[in-house]
Amino acid sequence: MEDMRMIFKGDDVFYRPLAQDDLPALYSWACDQEVTKYSLSWYVIPKPIECHKTWLAALIAKDTSVDLAICCNETQKIIGYSGITALNLINRCGEFYILIGEQDYWGRGIATEATKIITEYGFKNLGLHRVELTAFADNPAAITAYKKAGFIHEGIKRQSGFRDGQYRDKVMMSALSSEWMK
Repeated sequence: MEDMRMIFKGDDVFYRPLAQDDLPALYSWACDQEVTKYSLSWYVIPKPIECHKTWLAALIAKDTSVDLAICCNETQKIIGYSGITALNLINRCGEFYILIGEQDYWGRGIATEATKIITEYGFKNLGLHRVELTAFADNPAAITAYKKAGFIHEGIKRQSGFRDGQYRDKVMMSALSSEWMK
């Protein structure tokens, strides 16, 4: 791998910077409609691998986000990625995101752990005051993971996402440094 520096270590996974060598896994997830069903971003419209290569290079080079690979402690294999994007250091806020691409790791609490670890990093290391996120209202697993991690439901963004030929509501959630679990 280009950069195997471990940034955080959890119970079952560790977090490291994304690398160009992660492209095959990221692309395979992009091609899996079950994995991308609730994706709010890049994966919504299918694209050739060359576009994903350019996207990943730009993501790695970007300094307005924290983007980390989530890797299995045992196998060292990437199983997902997560981070905080849209960093605004004037308003001290950012937007959390996560995608667990390897379905064998769904339902194991990894999303909750990643949400906690990366949000904590945003508060303590980046000096953020607010970390926010959105999730489709019909994605109860994500909403539950975010609540367990300490995020608070703020409201509904009505019909703000378009999937499967219809508009869908999104849940808006946030965590504030002043309320964050110490």
